[in-house]
Amino acid sequence: MSYLFSTLTIRDIQLKNRITVSPMCQYSSNDGFANDWHLVHLGSRAVGGAGLVFTEAMAVSPEGRISPDDLGIWKDEHLPMLKRITSFIEANGSVPGVQLAHAGRKASVHRPWEGGRQIPPTEPRGWQTVGPSAIPFWETDTPPLALDQAGIQKIKADFMAATHRALEAGFKVIELHAAHGYLLHQFLSPMSNQRTDEYGGTFENRIRLVLEITEAIRSIIPQGYPLFVRISATDWTEGGWTADDSVALSAILKTKGVDLIDCSTGGNVPRVKIPVEPGYQVPFAERIKNEAGILTGAVGLIRTAEQAEAIIAGGQADLVLLAREFLRDPYFPLHAAKTLGDDIKWPVQYERAKE
Repeated sequence: MSYLFSTLTIRDIQLKNRITVSPMCQYSSNDGFANDWHLVHLGSRAVGGAGLVFTEAMAVSPEGRISPDDLGIWKDEHLPMLKRITSFIEANGSVPGVQLAHAGRKASVHRPWEGGRQIPPTEPRGWQTVGPSAIPFWETDTPPLALDQAGIQKIKADFMAATHRALEAGFKVIELHAAHGYLLHQFLSPMSNQRTDEYGGTFENRIRLVLEITEAIRSIIPQGYPLFVRISATDWTEGGWTADDSVALSAILKTKGVDLIDCSTGGNVPRVKIPVEPGYQVPFAERIKNEAGILTGAVGLIRTAEQAEAIIAGGQADLVLLAREFLRDPYFPLHAAKTLGDDIKWPVQYERAKE
């Protein structure tokens, strides 16, 4: 058996392999509701053999959506279709995971195929964004409203309510999204956080909101369920969030009951030159794993079975999270097993095509 297809047990949840469907926005929702597109999109990756299947970033409030077309989990009416999706994922041997998120200043934007730029709050589908400070992502954007103490408390309450709903919907792994320039990353980075209160300034203050929300979520979910946190391990910008910061934060998150750090990078500063190539973010996962002593997931242009196997076999990470490769091939794990010489179980409906 290859390393890629070895099991991984985190708390009481066992993953049948180390292959994870990374959260991928589909921009195909109405008022936050999942629909048949999401059922087929996520369900087909479970049929394809992934050990863990994450939803796209699930907004904890309407204003927390990236676009008006994102999934949400801010009201009970969202749950029936989500339950159908989690049931299908589990019935096909995968573990359903949810990524809880708030887009902050990067909210209220058009879908990528419609240009992806901000929708002003004066337009029908737009709204006023919020952030740690009144600093827009793009110079031409409407500045976000700097959150006051009441606004911060509402953010925490929204994440807690969303966690309760996620559990009711049947998700077994919860991931807190603190990456890609969205709200929690905005608090972490001095590029976007220029507050002078207890949530800004020093490293200890800038990580405060992430820690408070992490502690709140961990107090809600069952002890047997894993909690992941996705971070951007660097802003790729002088004066921004750094890899050293990420190691320090990850070590603290481990003491708060976090089980795995999902290691991405960037997204908080526009026009940054990033050395994008296959596996370019893997070294961050390896460093955090070794120096913070916590499980990590590697993401970023992981395209082949051999590449994924080398990451796990080399101890660089404990999971590989694939996004675009899963868009190209929903059955990547089935094909990867054949490439690596592993005999894994196929869906009985597809057995005739195994050889």
